[in-house]
Amino acid sequence: MKQVIVERPVPGDGNEARTRKARSVRVNLAESPLGWLHAHGRLTDRQFAAGEALRHDYERASLPQRTTMLWDAPPAGKTRRGARPAGGMTISQIDARRRFHAAIDAAGPGLSDILWRVVCAGEAVPAAEKGLGWPARAGKLVLAFALDRVADYYRID
Repeated sequence: MKQVIVERPVPGDGNEARTRKARSVRVNLAESPLGWLHAHGRLTDRQFAAGEALRHDYERASLPQRTTMLWDAPPAGKTRRGARPAGGMTISQIDARRRFHAAIDAAGPGLSDILWRVVCAGEAVPAAEKGLGWPARAGKLVLAFALDRVADYYRID
């Protein structure tokens, strides 16, 4: 995994107004919240692999919103078949979408919320907890349960 390390001041440190240098932390911008939890021993290898498989299916199914124009369709009339119809999906996208929704269903209601926020949307666990109205530190435990169920779905040992 490529690392993008930056130094950031600690927010609300209180040292900004003092003459002392403010504290800072090093942050790897290329690391996902799931990767961070795994690197710090909060997730097992099996749970991490399940999260990565789910994220891979999410990306392959093209479920994230596009922010730019779709450039992969050839102009109409330039090939024998013409352009792919708008909204047309490939077989691999359809299969990935089916796997993604089945894995989310396997996690179950209540668990799929934190799973989608952290794994697919890349939201930090504290932000996901706050967004869901959960108490602090509940998200890691619930995420671990959800990832265990997803690992069972993907048959990860």
